[in-house]
Amino acid sequence: MSVIPGPPVRGDGGLHDIATAGGLHAYQLRLHAEYGPVVRFELPGTDSAVSIADPVLLEATAGVNKRPEELFEFLAPLCEAGNLQTLPADEHTPWRRAVLSLLAGRRSHEAHFPGLTALADRLADRWAKQAGEGPVELQKDLSALSLRMICQYALGNGLHDPDKVVTAFEVVLTEYLGRQYQPADPGTEERRRKRAQEALTYLRATVNDVLASGRQDGNTLAPALVTALVAAGMSPARVRDTVLMIMLAAHHTTGVAVSWTLHLLSRHPAEAERVTAEVDEVLSDRVAPEYADLKRLTRLQMALKESMRLYPPGPYGARETTEDLVLAGYEIPTGTTIFYPFWAVHMNPRYWPDPETFNPGRFTPGQVAGRPRYAYIPFGLGPRSCEGASLAMVEAELVLAILLRRLRFQPASGHDVVPVERFVLWAADGIHMNLTPRPATR
Repeated sequence: MSVIPGPPVRGDGGLHDIATAGGLHAYQLRLHAEYGPVVRFELPGTDSAVSIADPVLLEATAGVNKRPEELFEFLAPLCEAGNLQTLPADEHTPWRRAVLSLLAGRRSHEAHFPGLTALADRLADRWAKQAGEGPVELQKDLSALSLRMICQYALGNGLHDPDKVVTAFEVVLTEYLGRQYQPADPGTEERRRKRAQEALTYLRATVNDVLASGRQDGNTLAPALVTALVAAGMSPARVRDTVLMIMLAAHHTTGVAVSWTLHLLSRHPAEAERVTAEVDEVLSDRVAPEYADLKRLTRLQMALKESMRLYPPGPYGARETTEDLVLAGYEIPTGTTIFYPFWAVHMNPRYWPDPETFNPGRFTPGQVAGRPRYAYIPFGLGPRSCEGASLAMVEAELVLAILLRRLRFQPASGHDVVPVERFVLWAADGIHMNLTPRPATR
């Protein structure tokens, strides 16, 4: 068998190369550009890993359900009792079904749609009032909106201070994820650790309050979530941890997906006009869509998908092989960490010509049919793919339709938008936009 190509082994877990590249996501782009679709490299949390950026080769690993435990150790502080993201494969499947029953059903989406619409309308109202008062930072507000949505959808109760929750998640993840990919700074480590612990304590208390409020209010949505998880065998502590992870995944991914889409549309005015014209035509004299309208917003859907290709909210995933594999002439033994560089897959020029160009036309039915199944994987692949993928798309399309119906978005001058790794693909200094109200009716 051929030797898998890769950079020289430094013995530092790859920290130097990752830092030099500007983060793990950017490092993956560099690795695959230099070494090809299969690369061996050092990765903190494992002796070595094999990264695969070819969708055809990915298909051979799609059924693997084992997570490399050490690689996901940074999530341990959020998982006192274990949750859906970190469970062993033999426990994972029934609990995944329980969560899918709540997050993936069309009937449930339709029933919650009016409530989700009201939340999005509230943000549009606030932004319309702020128009002309200076740039608005999209990521923070949209993440808070997504957090409100998932709490209303799955827990039956809103949050008193979603901005504080968003900030607390950032503190926890920046601290614990940073331990893996950045050298420790003894001068600030103790202060950062204390701040992260305080934020985590606040998050756990918030989830407990949300669950308790739902039960006390007699709201049927919170018992539905709790009942489904308990029926699948979860202890109360695991229910809390799983709810915490659902909140984390849902508020980050949907919020940043909408932010990046508005960012790209603002920099491609012709495409923004096409999407806005479609929204106006489908909504007619209404300011918000109904659930059935979403399937008619095809140009909006294509723009959203193309933005998630260029800026996948979660830029990578990983599995651990449970049997020997042979891929592209390379032998990959049992126990190897397989790394899924979603961003590098989405930038593979073999399947995405001129990959750095924003082109929603890539997602016409004909174009999609001509690509391998795993050429586009913004929500992951296989049995560990995102349980909330279909709900995230409904939320993102709804929010985009309402915002584009009500407002025009122009980039703030002098502000650079630079993607960085913050568990999700985040803009380092935010995404700042100038807003202009549009007429409420045609």
